[in-house]
Amino acid sequence: MKNKTLRQIGAKQESKNMSKNTPAEIATNKPAHEIRINGLRATIWKNDTEKGPRFNTTFERSYKDGEEWKTSDSYGREDLLLLAYMAKEAFAWIAKQPTK
Repeated sequence: MKNKTLRQIGAKQESKNMSKNTPAEIATNKPAHEIRINGLRATIWKNDTEKGPRFNTTFERSYKDGEEWKTSDSYGREDLLLLAYMAKEAFAWIAKQPTK
């Protein structure tokens, strides 16, 4: 009997989920809205469901490592108030969107 690791199971599930999307669907998966302030970005994603659109928000910080730009989801003390403000703005934008 073979023991599957969680990574193998996750990879198999991910490939199943990705196979449902056509290349055109993958290419058009663009953010519904973005908010950027001082190297921080809140990205709002729209998911159409049977009950109407649902929105999710991701946050990331951009920084330069030598000559290369990178992103992180780790934030310093100086970022926290901006993140709170961006979360408030994301909430306000989502609240204005039609529900059907």
